[in-house]
Amino acid sequence: MPDVVSNGHDKTALGLVQVYTGDGKGKTTAALGLAVRAAGHGYRTYIGQFMKGQAYGELRGVDLLAPYVTLEQYGDPTFLRREDVSDRDRTMTRAGLRRAREVLAAGAHEIVVLDEILVALFFDLAALDEVLDLIATRPAGIELVLTGRRAPQAIIDVADLVTEMVEVKHPYRQGVPARKGIET
Repeated sequence: MPDVVSNGHDKTALGLVQVYTGDGKGKTTAALGLAVRAAGHGYRTYIGQFMKGQAYGELRGVDLLAPYVTLEQYGDPTFLRREDVSDRDRTMTRAGLRRAREVLAAGAHEIVVLDEILVALFFDLAALDEVLDLIATRPAGIELVLTGRRAPQAIIDVADLVTEMVEVKHPYRQGVPARKGIET
């Protein structure tokens, strides 16, 4: 008999590490799209958003997918620049990683997304070794998705799927601000 999670899904069908990285738009959107697709099959997704603490559209949209998708944020509502990182920012990131470990250990979600964790690594909000350990020690059968710009080579090396979003053209470059429902 296959190893199944509490909702009866075969855990052996899942368990890969996916990375969405690059300077182009769409990393978080890809992870959210995966959560929507998974919800359509009855899978549960936990999304921990790092460096985000404001009411982006995805926060309200995910509420419509309850109980299949849960989203928690670990960041301030203000934009964070690398040169302005504080101990509070590091504390929030550590809290998010602790929570991700708890969610993984509980096994109630088939997919766990660590949104913007790769940027958090670039900003030195978390240690690369800590994220690599989380990847290495995750329970079998849980798909793990990491998003954000500047994926370290060590993360790319352990991932099963890596997609790099490349900006070819973006309206922001022509002076169009972030649009409600599209970029925010």
